[in-house]
Amino acid sequence: MPSSNYTDDNIRTLEGVQHVRMRPGMYIGRLGNGNNPGDGIYVLLKEIIDNSVDEYAMGFGKQIVVDIDPENHVSVRDYGRGIPLDSVVKAVSILNTGGKFDDKVFKKSVGLNGVGTKAVNALSETFYVCSYREGESSWARFERGELKESGKEAAPREKNGTLVRFYPDPMMFGTFAYNLDYVETMVKNYSYLKKGLTLVLNGTPYKSENGLLDLVNENLSEEPLYPPIHLEGPDIEIVLSHGRDYGENISSFVNGQNTRDGGTHLAAYREAIAKTLKEFFKKNYAPEDCRQGVVGAISIQIQEPNFEGQTKTKLGSNYMWEKQTHDEHGTLKLDTGPTIRSYVNSFVATELDNYLRIHKDIVPVIEEKIKDSQREREEISGIQKKTRERNKKANVYNKKLRDCRFHFNDKVTEKTQENIENSSIFITEGDSASGTITKARNANFQAVFSLRGKPINCYKESRKKVAENDELNLLISALGVEDDLEDLRYNNIIVATDADDDGMHIRMLVLTFFMKYYPDLIRRGHVHILQTPLFRVRNKKENRYCYTPEEKEKAIKELKTGVEITRFKGLGEISSDEFVHFIGPGMRLDLVKLAEEESIADIMSFYMGDNTLERQNFIRANLRSEEELEDVNI
Repeated sequence: MPSSNYTDDNIRTLEGVQHVRMRPGMYIGRLGNGNNPGDGIYVLLKEIIDNSVDEYAMGFGKQIVVDIDPENHVSVRDYGRGIPLDSVVKAVSILNTGGKFDDKVFKKSVGLNGVGTKAVNALSETFYVCSYREGESSWARFERGELKESGKEAAPREKNGTLVRFYPDPMMFGTFAYNLDYVETMVKNYSYLKKGLTLVLNGTPYKSENGLLDLVNENLSEEPLYPPIHLEGPDIEIVLSHGRDYGENISSFVNGQNTRDGGTHLAAYREAIAKTLKEFFKKNYAPEDCRQGVVGAISIQIQEPNFEGQTKTKLGSNYMWEKQTHDEHGTLKLDTGPTIRSYVNSFVATELDNYLRIHKDIVPVIEEKIKDSQREREEISGIQKKTRERNKKANVYNKKLRDCRFHFNDKVTEKTQENIENSSIFITEGDSASGTITKARNANFQAVFSLRGKPINCYKESRKKVAENDELNLLISALGVEDDLEDLRYNNIIVATDADDDGMHIRMLVLTFFMKYYPDLIRRGHVHILQTPLFRVRNKKENRYCYTPEEKEKAIKELKTGVEITRFKGLGEISSDEFVHFIGPGMRLDLVKLAEEESIADIMSFYMGDNTLERQNFIRANLRSEEELEDVNI
């Protein structure tokens, strides 16, 4: 029976630090352990660097030094103005306190809500801050957000600026580690967006002379069809080219923040590309044909940006700036700048049109790319339409997908945000695994799609043959990306196959499909591999689920007597009662990612093409017998 004793004693007020620690997702998104670039430990680092970058943007300090030691202690030192000495403790520990609410001091910064540094403080086991100003310093030391000591002293040899040291709290993040590849990408992005700023990561300096053009050129996996177009204007910078790959690869930024999930500025840029090219060629080309194979980037600077969520990966602002003012009668009114859509459209329409009229040699290259896309799309469209109609009549769709209640493309509200962010689809093999996950899942935000056997090898087959495949058509329909990636229905696409030969093969076939036709799903960090335990180690008192032989050996030692070991070989072998632990809050996912220098075409050719001598030699060098594997794992 639910308790009826609901009294004043049940009403609690959580002050700043307590609230951050109890509801970390509201402030930094996911916690994680460092395996995913969206994990909380990278958000903590980014929040501190953001403050230093904002100082540079305002004209103070040309260098930021970031150090992360092997034990994952972090240090960030900038050479800006430094926090006002009497406000150091307040600035890093009291929510909704900061200098960025005053737009006279910080006009186009990322961190505007007075939360970032305080969240870092609250979620760190140890946090130290020291501000240097005109030969004096003010410092404070915290533990899990609580002030332990502070003071002021002379610092005649130190340049102005701020030093922050912190260590993420293992009580919140568990066993974690910074992946320095992810940190390097973050630091490089800052350098591309702030020309002239030097960031030093563990002794290595990063500095860009050409801004976004450097970013695009360094991230190109293949030679584009023409040299990237680089255009700059007040508060906007864009880069544009076309490549041979499918899909679009456009990086987007706001005030130096990498908006991985896009937002109003990216939507405006995509629209502007298609609209400008259609008007330039005076032909009614479809927008998707104009953008097929696009590689590029956009960065804009706006005042008081409105991001969706504390992690700031998607822009929600509609205007370049908004201000509340009073007229001569004292009546409150809202002044706004141009809409982001109109600003981006106007800039691209003028500057890109001018560029194409001057650089006439690339014009036929662009138009031929658009025509190629149009021919292929029209051929495929008819095939897909017939396939959809056939499946609709057979009601196959409902047999393949066990959907959830909330989706990634739903309208975000305070009540639905967590479910929408967690929206996931498990791609499973066969009815057994599908049934297990369906029983164990959270139906609010976890969907299940069941594959029947092995999908076709998309690398070897023509686009026409792929379009005729019922299995893949149903998968794309479930994901909602038939027309546009912006309609994606799930934030996390999770490939959940057995760890045997067949399971690995199916995994590779699914990933090949995404890499070839929907590479942006991978680039944006939506595709994952589900880790499931290899072993269950238990005695009469406790069960331990182990994902590696090392974890198994540790569990055996700790459980000591009466130990029983079970080896799992397939998802179907794990009961739904057990499986609920593996797809819950502690779910282990491996992010599918592409290194900057990796070519999608080269990867697919090596793994999914004909058996080349190179691949045969690779297999021989890494092949291990079943007996050897059993010796290691058992």
